[in-house]
Amino acid sequence: MNDILKIEISGPVVITAAAIIGVGFFLVLFLRPSARWALTGITAIVVAALLGWLTVWIVEDVMDVFHVGLTPRVWFWAITCFAAVGLALVSFRHSPRWRKVVAAVSIPVFIVVAGLGINAEFGLNKTLGSAFGISTEGAIQLSKPDPEASIPAGPLWQSWKPPANMPAKGEVGTQVIPATASGFNARPAGIYLPPAALVDNPPRLPLFVLMMGQPGLPDPQYVSAALDEFAAKNNGLAPIAIVADQIGPDENDNLCLDTPKYGNVEKYINQDVVDWAKANLNILPDREHWTIAGYSNGGQCAISFAVKHPTMWGNVVDISGEEFPGAEDPAGNLAAIFGGNQAAYDAQKPINIMKGKQFPDTTAVFTVGSDDVTYVAAAKAVSAAARSAGMSVTYYEVPNGGHVGIALNAGLTKGFEVLYPRLGLSR
Repeated sequence: MNDILKIEISGPVVITAAAIIGVGFFLVLFLRPSARWALTGITAIVVAALLGWLTVWIVEDVMDVFHVGLTPRVWFWAITCFAAVGLALVSFRHSPRWRKVVAAVSIPVFIVVAGLGINAEFGLNKTLGSAFGISTEGAIQLSKPDPEASIPAGPLWQSWKPPANMPAKGEVGTQVIPATASGFNARPAGIYLPPAALVDNPPRLPLFVLMMGQPGLPDPQYVSAALDEFAAKNNGLAPIAIVADQIGPDENDNLCLDTPKYGNVEKYINQDVVDWAKANLNILPDREHWTIAGYSNGGQCAISFAVKHPTMWGNVVDISGEEFPGAEDPAGNLAAIFGGNQAAYDAQKPINIMKGKQFPDTTAVFTVGSDDVTYVAAAKAVSAAARSAGMSVTYYEVPNGGHVGIALNAGLTKGFEVLYPRLGLSR
C-alpha cells in the first residue's frame, strides 16, 4: 500500500488520467448512440461545461477562495470534469442498463482524475499519499550528536574532505518532536540529513527549519530535492533540515501565535523544535548558521519568528508568504483571536515589529511568483521593511511561478543560492 501512495503525480500519471477520462467520455457518449441520445449528451456536455466555467469564475474572481489566479490548465480540468459528470448524469435517463453502469462507474473516476490533474498543475503534492494527506515517510534513524565535536574555525567548505564512501544523496524520514514546553498538537516533522551527515565522524552542519503552507503536510520532499542538488555540487555539504508542523492535524490557520484558541504554536517552533534539534542533531550552535524558512502560511511564520527571536535566527527565507498573521481573514482573526483589539493585532505584524529596530546581522530572502499578485504586494512590503531595518535582503520574483509548486521549488533554490556562502558551505 505504501508503494502505491509513493507513486509520483507527474506527467505520465496525468497523461494516463486524461486517457481514462477520454475513454469514459467515448463509452458513455458514442457507444451505440441514437440521434436523440447524441443530442441529449451534447447538450448536457455544453450546459455542464458552462456551469463549470461559472463555478470556477465565482470561486476565483468573485469569492477569491485561493487568493491567487488559477492557470488555464486548472480551468481546463475543472470544466472538463463538470462536462464529463454532466454527461454521465443524463446517461441514467431513458438509456439501457449497460450505459447506466458505465455512467455510475465513470462519475467517481472523472472526479478523481480531474483532481489529480489539478493537483499536478499546482505541484504541491508530489505523490498520491501527499495528495490524500497521508505521509509516506518512515522514521529516520538519528545518531546522537557529540557535544565535544569541534567547530571549524573558518567556513566548513575549506576544511571538509568527504570520505570515499559518502552517499550520493541524503536521507529523509520523520521524527516526533515532543511538545514538552508548548503542549502543541503537532504532526511528526520531516527530517533531511545530507550526505555529509551520513558518514562516520560527520561535521557539525547548519540548521534549516522549514514550515509548509496551510493546508499542507510537513513534507520533506521539496527541501530534500533542492538540498540534494546543492550537496552534489558542494562535496555533500548541506544544512540538516527539519520540516516542522506549525498548523497541526486540523490544519488551522493559527497565525503562528500562542493563543488559547489554537495552542502555543510559537513556543512549539522556537522552543520545543529548537531544544529537540540541539539534543538530537549534529548542528552548529550559532545563529549565523540557523535559518527559519517557510512557504505561504509558513513564510509569514518564518519572518514573524525571525523578527521576534533575532538572537536565535540569523537567516530567514520567506517564500510566497503573507504580509502578516491571518492576512486572508483579518476581520475574522481580529474578532476571534484578539477580541477586537486592533492594537494587539497590529503588534503582531512583522512590519510593525521591525519599526525602530535594527537587524544588522540577519540575512533575509524573499521570493514570490511574479504573477502571484496578492503575494507580490506582501513580499515587496515586508522585504522593504526588512531592508530598512538593516537586514541583508534578497528579493526575487519567480517568472510566472504563481502560488504553486513552481514558486516553492524556485524559492528554495534562490534561498540556498544566497545562503550557501553565508552558511560556510560554498565559496
